[in-house]
Amino acid sequence: MKKTALNIVFMICVTCMFAQQQPQFTQYMYNTISINPAYAGSREILVINMLNRNQWVGLNGAPVTQTLSVHSSIPGTKLGVGLSVINDRLAYEQALDVAADVSYTINLSEDYMLAFGVKLGASKFDLDDDLLNDPLYNDDPFLDNVYYQWKPNIGAGIYFRTQFFYVGFSAPKFLTFVDSNNTGYYDLDKVSYYLNGGYLLEVNQHIKFKPTFLVKYTNGAPMTVDISSSVLLNEKLWLTGFYRFNDSFGAIVNFKLTDAFSVGYSYDYITSDLNPYTSGSHELILSYEFNIPRPRCKCPDLYN
Repeated sequence: MKKTALNIVFMICVTCMFAQQQPQFTQYMYNTISINPAYAGSREILVINMLNRNQWVGLNGAPVTQTLSVHSSIPGTKLGVGLSVINDRLAYEQALDVAADVSYTINLSEDYMLAFGVKLGASKFDLDDDLLNDPLYNDDPFLDNVYYQWKPNIGAGIYFRTQFFYVGFSAPKFLTFVDSNNTGYYDLDKVSYYLNGGYLLEVNQHIKFKPTFLVKYTNGAPMTVDISSSVLLNEKLWLTGFYRFNDSFGAIVNFKLTDAFSVGYSYDYITSDLNPYTSGSHELILSYEFNIPRPRCKCPDLYN
């Protein structure tokens, strides 16, 4: 029975390898630069984000993801630059993505801005030595065909904002790779498309309300749709409820400890078939903002 259970878990993890091509984030509204290069520099200040996600806690080999992102505008220009590092681990697999972002913003009017962005980077896929040296699997032809070297990639995105509304569309990776021997054992890279947006409503001087959404589509995998509703209290505390269709629901709390430093935490309660095997997913994000270079735009902060 124990061996059967382990095999089931391994099959689930292999399925995830093909289905969850790009890491999944609950606090995407605070980490947009990871999926859309056009967002680089949109705050016109220097922003640093660090995020850790433990997905499906309690399930052996479940995904664990860390990200580090930095982005800022360039003074005297319409350019923004950014850097993203994503480390994603799933069972015996580990993927590392490093990318540089460049954006260019067009001021359509005093209240409307449109930005275009390009993401240039490389990724590396590895398998644990424990798996490669396991006599049960070391003759598996799949393992012989995995490409372990750094692979270049390119992505792009657009980002449009008004004084109270924003929407973005992006594909962080365009290039796909298969095994060089054309054996058909795997295609580890799929193109993922993201559509996200939000609307900020100022109820009064103490309360702001902000609904957001994220749609992710990957060829060969189910589409994921996140919707959330957030309330900002006294410019300090965000309280958010969210729902991910056919997968989970939960809450996010983000607190501004100082004018520059904020901490966010989210919990996902799983409603999919994995519910009996996991206690949920946890995500922690730390954000630090430097008021340099000073913003030129007098448009309201959309807190994204």
